Amino acid sequence: MTQKPAIQTKMKGILLAGGSGTRLYPMTLAASKQLLPVYDKPMVYYPLSTLMLAGIRDIMIISTPADLPQFKRLLGDGSQFGVTFEYRAQPSPDGIPQAFLIAEDWLDNCPCALALGDNLIFADHLSAALQTAAIRPTGATVFAYQVRDPERYGVVSFDETGRALSIVEKPKEPVSNWAVTGLYFYDNRVLDFAKRVKPSTRGELEITDLNRFYLEEGSLHVDRLGRGCAWLDAGIPDSLMEAGQFVHTIQARQGMLVGSPAEVAYRLGFIDADQLRAHAARMGKTELGRLLMQVANTVQPTG
Repeated sequence: MTQKPAIQTKMKGILLAGGSGTRLYPMTLAASKQLLPVYDKPMVYYPLSTLMLAGIRDIMIISTPADLPQFKRLLGDGSQFGVTFEYRAQPSPDGIPQAFLIAEDWLDNCPCALALGDNLIFADHLSAALQTAAIRPTGATVFAYQVRDPERYGVVSFDETGRALSIVEKPKEPVSNWAVTGLYFYDNRVLDFAKRVKPSTRGELEITDLNRFYLEEGSLHVDRLGRGCAWLDAGIPDSLMEAGQFVHTIQARQGMLVGSPAEVAYRLGFIDADQLRAHAARMGKTELGRLLMQVANTVQPTG
């Protein structure tokens, strides 16, 4: 089988897997939240797969100084997935935009996507939507999803034409139920904007304030995730359990993998069939290993 060329993008990706995980105590007293299992994979695999689906191959993992060695042990240098990983420590959880400041020299004036390490997004059309966001020459792209409890998130409102009007962080009285998910795409001005963000009353740099810079200049694209999409923030016990149940249901009933970096790498042409078979073999006699071997033997890459 001839391997198709891999998707290429100049965009770099940041996977932010820091924080103390206090909402998941006592599970996170001795382990990073993003290393907890979501069904058959560590949580970090899901946002990692999302970045890779956008065609991104240069990825920085940011975590706490204590947890960073565990991420290196799990993920290695990225070659098993046909990507390159860089690792940086976040000394204290001072807000999402801090990630861009930590990665300043590595970004090297490149556009960048940022994924939060406890977010899972699933949709049939997701890859196409992500790749569209990754190649937009200017501005920023965020994704909005309807939720029952918008007061927990950054909330975006729209006018009658569907254009974003406002973004408010954790509003007491939300003007809509459209929450901004933990996935963001920015042009190469993101670092300049991040440096202009001031700490909020919570003492953190807020990603909503960063997004507002793009909104105010009219360059913020808000793509709404509709029916057929699932977004899960696995940062509390209930949503962590729901995320695991969701992945189990899709994989058991449809036989399709959710959140597997190895499968994404193969489908996009980052690795070939032999590399995927070798990865599947390392999974031993697990169901995940069986499904990966099946993909290697029966699926034609689309990259």
